[in-house]
Amino acid sequence: MSKGQILVVDDEGAQREILRTILTSEGYKVETAASAAEALAKSARARFDLVLTDLRMPATDGLSLVGQLTREDPPTLVILMTAFGSMDSAEQAVKQGAFDYLTKPLEREELLLTVGRAFERMRLIQENRRLRQQLEERFRVEGIVGSHYRMQEVFEKLHKISNSNSTVLITGESGTGKELIARAIHRHSSRKDRPFVAVSCAAIPETLIESELFGYEKGAFTGAISRREGLFEAADKSTLFLDEIGELNVNMQAKVLRTLQEREIRRVGAREDLKVDVRIVAATNKDLEVEVKRGTFREDLYYRLNVVSINLPPLRERSTDIPQLAEYFVARACADAGRLPMPITTEAMRLLLSYHWPGNVRQLDTVLQRAVLLSDGRAIDYMDLPIEVRFSSLPLREPGAAAAGEGPHRFPLPPQGINLEEIEKEFILQAMEQSGGVIAKAAKLLGLSYRTLQYRLEKFQIRREGGEGMAPTEGQETG
Repeated sequence: MSKGQILVVDDEGAQREILRTILTSEGYKVETAASAAEALAKSARARFDLVLTDLRMPATDGLSLVGQLTREDPPTLVILMTAFGSMDSAEQAVKQGAFDYLTKPLEREELLLTVGRAFERMRLIQENRRLRQQLEERFRVEGIVGSHYRMQEVFEKLHKISNSNSTVLITGESGTGKELIARAIHRHSSRKDRPFVAVSCAAIPETLIESELFGYEKGAFTGAISRREGLFEAADKSTLFLDEIGELNVNMQAKVLRTLQEREIRRVGAREDLKVDVRIVAATNKDLEVEVKRGTFREDLYYRLNVVSINLPPLRERSTDIPQLAEYFVARACADAGRLPMPITTEAMRLLLSYHWPGNVRQLDTVLQRAVLLSDGRAIDYMDLPIEVRFSSLPLREPGAAAAGEGPHRFPLPPQGINLEEIEKEFILQAMEQSGGVIAKAAKLLGLSYRTLQYRLEKFQIRREGGEGMAPTEGQETG
C-alpha cells in the first residue's frame, strides 16, 4: 500500500529520476514534472499529498509554485530544493507557506526524514480537520469550541432556547465568548434571515445612549437635522444584543424595561409609540444580583432579562478545552496568514495549560495569532509565546518562605535559560501599558525611580503611544 502521493518537480531529468527511485523504494507513489506549468497541470487533474520542487527553474520558479499550491483548499504541502546560495529565497518560501527546504546536493537520509515529517504534518492536519468537523456537526455552533461538561451544558441549553422568543441573559467574565453565544442563538433561531444587531452599552456615552437605542425625530435636539431610527427599530423582527447591560444608568434601564414589557418604543422628540418585534439577548460581566442589592440595577429589569440565563465559565475552569481551542485558533490564524496549519509543541502546550488566562478565550486567541506570525512556519514553540505565558508556571516564593541567603522573591531559572534584557523590556512595556503611558505610575509599578525608568525607556527605545517623546507629563518629577 502506498504511503502517499508525491510530485517531484525539477527541470533536470537525471535529478527527477534519482528522486523517483529513492522515494518509490520507500513506498511512496511518485510522479514527475519538468516545469512549474506541468506541475500545476498535473495537480489540477490529481491530488498530491506532497510536492517536492526545485527552486530555480526556467519560466516559473519554485517560489511562485509555492504561492499557487498553498492557496489551494486544502493547501498542498511543498518542500523546496535549493542550492546553498539561494537560502534567503528558500527561507522566504517557508514564510509564505512552504513546509521546509533541502539544500543540494541532497542527502538521502535528510530527504526521507523531511518527507516523513511532511506526511506526519499532513496526517495531523487531516485529523484536526476531522475533529473540527465532528465538533461542528455535534454542536452546530460555528466558532465555539468546548468539550468540557460545562460548555456542553451551554451548547445543550443554546439548542433548546434558540428557536424561542425568550429574552436571554448571558453572564461571564470578559473574553469568555458572550457575543459568540448571542450570535449562535440568533443563527439558530427563526429570525436568522434578518441582520443580527449588537451594541455595547459601555461604549456609548450616557448623553447619546437613548438616541442610539430608540432613534430621534428631526429637530429633537441641536444637530438632529433629520429623523433617524434607533437600534431597536433596526432589529425589528430580529435579535438585538445588548452587551455590558450592567453599565446602563437607572434612567435608561427604565426605558428598556418599558420596551420589553410593551414591545414598543418612542423616538426622542416623538409623541407616538412604535411597535417593535425584537428578541433581546443581553450580556454582562457583572453580578446583577449584587448590583440589584446595591441599588444600581433595577430588580424588575433583572427579572425581565433573566428569563433564560447562560453562564460561561472562565477558561481557567475549563482548562481541558485549551488544547482543542489552541489547535482551532492556530488553524484559523494560519489560514488568515496564508500559511499551512502547524502543530503546537509539547513544551508550548504545557505552558498554555499552566497559564491562568485572565483575558480568557479572547486572550488565548490573541496570543496564538501572534505566535503564528512569529513562528518559523513549522510549529508553535514555547519561544513564540509571550513572556507572561512562558514564565507563568514558575512559582514565586512568598516573603518568609525563601531559603537562607535568598531574597524574599525568587524565580527559579528554567532549563532552557532566559534572556534577561528581553524580560526587562517586556515588564517595562507591560507597566507602561497598565499606567496609560505615564512614566511616574509605571516607575511605581516596577519599583524604580522616575529617572531610572526614563533611562531604561531610552535604552530599549520605547516610546509612548502616538510617537511622543519621553518628556515628563504634568506632575512628574523633572530634576
